[in-house]
Amino acid sequence: MKTQLYFLDEQAVNKPHNTPAFFSENEVIHELKHYLPAQAPLKDFIHHNTLHAFQHLPFEMAIRQASEILGYNVSLSLEEYRSLFAAGRIDPTVLNTVLVRRKGAALAKEWKHKLLSGTYKPSQSPRIGRLRSNWKRLYKTDLDSLVHPVLFRILCSYLDQGIAMWNFPVWHKGFLASIREMERTSFTSFFRTKRAKELLLNGKCQVSYLLHLLVGDETLYKHYIFDQQFAHQGWSGMVSTVEDQPHTLLDQRKISLHDLIVFELLLEIDALDYQLGDNWQPLASRLPGKIPDLFGPVKPTEKDEVLSIWQEAFEWSYYDSVLAGITQQKPAVKNTTKKTFQAMFCIDDRECSLRRYLEKLDASCETFGTPGFFGVEFFYKPEHGKAYTKLCPAPVTPKYLIKEVGNNTKRQQDVHFTKHTHSLFRGWLITQTLGFWSAFKLFLTVFRPSTSPAAASSFKHMDKFSKLTIEHTNPEHQENELQVGFTLEEMATRVEGLLKSIGLVKDFAPIVYVVGHGSSSVNNPHYSAYDCGACSGRPGSVNARVICFMANHPKVRELLRSRGLDIPATTQFVGGLHDTTSDEVVFYDEDSLTAGNLEKHKQHEQIFSQALDYNAKERSRRFDSIDTKLSLQAIHHKIRKRSVSLFEPRPELNHATNALCIVGRRDISQGLFLDRRSFLNSYDYQIDPEGKYLFNILKAAAPVCGGINLEYFFSRVDNQKLGAGTKLPHNVMGLFGVANGIDGDLRPGLPSQMIEVHDPVRILFIVEHFPEIVLTTIKQSAQTYEWFINEWVHLVSVHPVTKELYRFKNGNFQVYQPNNQHLETISDLNPLLESQAENLPVYLLS
Repeated sequence: MKTQLYFLDEQAVNKPHNTPAFFSENEVIHELKHYLPAQAPLKDFIHHNTLHAFQHLPFEMAIRQASEILGYNVSLSLEEYRSLFAAGRIDPTVLNTVLVRRKGAALAKEWKHKLLSGTYKPSQSPRIGRLRSNWKRLYKTDLDSLVHPVLFRILCSYLDQGIAMWNFPVWHKGFLASIREMERTSFTSFFRTKRAKELLLNGKCQVSYLLHLLVGDETLYKHYIFDQQFAHQGWSGMVSTVEDQPHTLLDQRKISLHDLIVFELLLEIDALDYQLGDNWQPLASRLPGKIPDLFGPVKPTEKDEVLSIWQEAFEWSYYDSVLAGITQQKPAVKNTTKKTFQAMFCIDDRECSLRRYLEKLDASCETFGTPGFFGVEFFYKPEHGKAYTKLCPAPVTPKYLIKEVGNNTKRQQDVHFTKHTHSLFRGWLITQTLGFWSAFKLFLTVFRPSTSPAAASSFKHMDKFSKLTIEHTNPEHQENELQVGFTLEEMATRVEGLLKSIGLVKDFAPIVYVVGHGSSSVNNPHYSAYDCGACSGRPGSVNARVICFMANHPKVRELLRSRGLDIPATTQFVGGLHDTTSDEVVFYDEDSLTAGNLEKHKQHEQIFSQALDYNAKERSRRFDSIDTKLSLQAIHHKIRKRSVSLFEPRPELNHATNALCIVGRRDISQGLFLDRRSFLNSYDYQIDPEGKYLFNILKAAAPVCGGINLEYFFSRVDNQKLGAGTKLPHNVMGLFGVANGIDGDLRPGLPSQMIEVHDPVRILFIVEHFPEIVLTTIKQSAQTYEWFINEWVHLVSVHPVTKELYRFKNGNFQVYQPNNQHLETISDLNPLLESQAENLPVYLLS
């Protein structure tokens, strides 16, 4: 450990120079940032692995440590697993297979008894918080209740993005410097005693010195800081994220985790001085015994092993039926007729059912799945917009800018949503007049939900009839060091990469649709979590238009032809956007279609419309307020009304129930009913024998799909600490986070309304390629390999010739034989959709 001496008082000065310091402020804060929630502000809500700090460990070991150290629930309860077994959701054959593999045939029966009948003591209290809890035990002083209300209000006011009536008086100097300036020049103070204020103003507020006053023992400083910050992990995580990524706030603020810790330590000293006067000493001086090491070894218990066995059996009971379906489905009959149209969607699991209905209604169409930014990475600036929006995966930093021009749409406004309501006289006048009209309109929306200017709609992201600056023709055309548009060479490279990655290199249809997705919502602070994760939580409409412009460009096609990719002159690409809440689709740039293709497009629109009606019905089975036996049109009408209802906390279920990511040709999943549980990434191994495109797919899909899956997983098993609780009492804090009430901690993770129907299973990647190629591919990147080798996600390879299955385990692929020998075949889904609201099993489609 790094040695460092702090000459802060007489005791420290007299410390021998060769004595190693136990506390390094920078190292501790760096480690703390790693463990805190990494949830960005609401506008950039991107799904991620909630337990990212433990990802270097095997999954089972990691969740044990997270539970013991930080007090998280990391699995279902023993009672829940037993209920799933009794209900037939955990297959007895699969459970026995897991027991034999893990415990051996001789002990399988004994362990099965433990699983079904064993009794275990409740888990002990976690290590986090034990040291700091001694203030309450020894001094009868609850520092959280004394400090947090003040701290949270100050943080919220400082970070505010536009809700507050008054700006923070001083903010441009940084958080702690601004607090110091206010203390120096104000008649009032944040502190109630002199000492804390003097420590701040005199600059004697180094973290180590304040900890010396509060704790006294340097070996406990790190533990104390972790205790303190995890008492409000939401606020600490937000500060850490804003410090590292200041652009996540539109109105940027300079703040650091160091400043937060210093200010909170000062508030604690102030609270103790105010409550106890001189009658308190550093905490270490009165501790009765040794405090356990926060990050010391965690020993597995028998209960941990029982829960792990249940979890594996639960997951593979589902996986087994999916893999059985892949082997049992009849080989698809190749349609030799010319394709009527081809449609490219995001890999998003919500598009799984829409693709199924399109293929059912038009057997001559062909659908594909690919990440919804469609391989074009850029910042987007809408006309009249003041900020750039990133439309590509979160880890990517684009160097391109696409600007909207020619947007003549006049934005709707509600008069009572203006800054004039904040003034004394006009605010009172507006309240007495327009306020009554607003209340009446609010009352009407209970019975007649309708859209309003306050609604967030994916179709508002870009005007349908505006133009985009896609082609870069002037080498000097830059804005804030970003290149405006793409060169012809850059366009060709992106179109080639997209088409080859999904296997669309020949037999082009007259029209190829590229359909992004987004969401609409009225009363939902987590709105961006419903949009496209590949577009940094925004709709994919701009990306769809951009890639279509590139693919339609004559000079781009010439370049592609020279690279061996010949797109017929009669083929045209058309962009679109699917609103997954209202189940509506809008198409862009239709005026560019030839007369013949325009006629075909009108016919295709009718097929899309029918497919969306069917899709709305399939979704409606989850909604108690909709009768799924109504006509398709009536159900779709109710779905649209539901999407704009102010009183609907579940306008859609987003990625709830996600469990699969299938990377391969459509044939391996087209004959299966997967109940909207699978991400579908098109890929043809024949075009990519060495796995070059596969590497790019898995490098993105593992953290994106895996991150989505794990955030749902952990929000489901611990909705209070790792999730956001119910959204009904949520209060939006400064437009960047949510809390329960006005003084609570920020809530990371997902609200209960998004995870109620979710089964907490890790995602299974099913990749169609030779297992040796898949193994070589995932090993190319340590970050990608970590997801698979540590089993944060599961992986199965489907041999593209023999259709044999290979499970990745312990660094190698092993042959897998499904236990389920016969899946039920179904020809009509309606009886199921009209009678079942729970997760449905896998069926073969006739």
